[in-house]
Amino acid sequence: MPTAHVIADDREALAIAAELAHEFSREAALRDSERRLPWHELKRFSASGLGGITVPRQYGGAAVSFATLAQVFATLSAADPSLSQIPQNHFANLNVIGILGTDAQKQWFYAEALAGKRLGNAGPERHTRNTTSINTLIKQGNTGPNRGDSAGGLHITGRKYYSTGALFAHWIPVKVLDEEGRVVLAIVPRNSPGLTVIDDWSGFGQRTTASGSVVFDAVPVDPDGILPVWQLADRPTLAGPVSQLIQAAIDAGIARAAVNEAVAFVRERARPWIDAQVERASDDPYVIRDTGQLHVELHAAEAVLARSAHLLDVLAAEAITHDSVARASIAVAKAKALTTEIALFAAEKLFELSGSRAALAPDNLDRHWRNARTHTLHDPVRWKYHAIGNYALNGIRPPRHSWI
Repeated sequence: MPTAHVIADDREALAIAAELAHEFSREAALRDSERRLPWHELKRFSASGLGGITVPRQYGGAAVSFATLAQVFATLSAADPSLSQIPQNHFANLNVIGILGTDAQKQWFYAEALAGKRLGNAGPERHTRNTTSINTLIKQGNTGPNRGDSAGGLHITGRKYYSTGALFAHWIPVKVLDEEGRVVLAIVPRNSPGLTVIDDWSGFGQRTTASGSVVFDAVPVDPDGILPVWQLADRPTLAGPVSQLIQAAIDAGIARAAVNEAVAFVRERARPWIDAQVERASDDPYVIRDTGQLHVELHAAEAVLARSAHLLDVLAAEAITHDSVARASIAVAKAKALTTEIALFAAEKLFELSGSRAALAPDNLDRHWRNARTHTLHDPVRWKYHAIGNYALNGIRPPRHSWI
């Protein structure tokens, strides 16, 4: 039974995140190169209490601000973005529980989070029309010995992919269609009979997220663990912007790590180009200029990220409307666009400024670009700019889903 420290407030959450980030960064490159899954590090994360920082105060949590949540993710991501992506769905699902859950569901799952239990993810499916298409069903009926009899006969059969966090989870939220064709979220125990998590993630970046397959073979479902997420389509909530805020924070952390790595390499190991006629690479005027550009673009992205998080905090304290959700989505879309671009730019510029020595395998510096390119594929930035422009020009609200 996991146990965890209970974090008291935003300041403590930030301090613990910084402490863990320092610890996690030590072997991040090695974990990436060896595809060593971060079991120990996740236990440290859970024991620290960070997994419960968004739990409302009336349920015993710190109820940290969205600004703090974003900073926690950016801090951990700068240390190891694969590790920081694993609890991404944990917090997104806790947010959905807060929006749609009954009081009993909130009491149960919030207590689980505060105790160090982790929520995973089993949403997307392969070979469907798009990322929101779902074929997996939840059905009622006789599922055989020891399968569903104690849960009213509800069971799930199907296969999911891109299931970040499922391998490490205690609870796996799975998106399925009910018998009326509506999307619901069923939260099932990781050790349920008929449930198999397969570590078949083969991405060239974010290598240790274990974002592979989850197979459901008549897995029993407790009706008390079902959330009607189909209601999110018509009800104004901050579910989408919050999910995107976390995504943007992870990219901001990747960018920060790449910029820091570039500065350190240029200072300590890079050789100056012959035409610069300087003794140190750090005195090359073009290197100086490009380093300045990196910092300007990084700080701009971080500032817009912080500003969007602050807006979510303001809007969350008010009555949520369709207009306020649109404002939130557009604000976070701006942050996501900038954090995506600086993550990719910084990871590429790292090699240009550092020279051929930076390409040697033992340093594994290419992990920054691989991580940035892989994680930013979650949702195309071109559609962020479209949403922002369409809202500014035509007053058209962005679509309502987890990717805006």
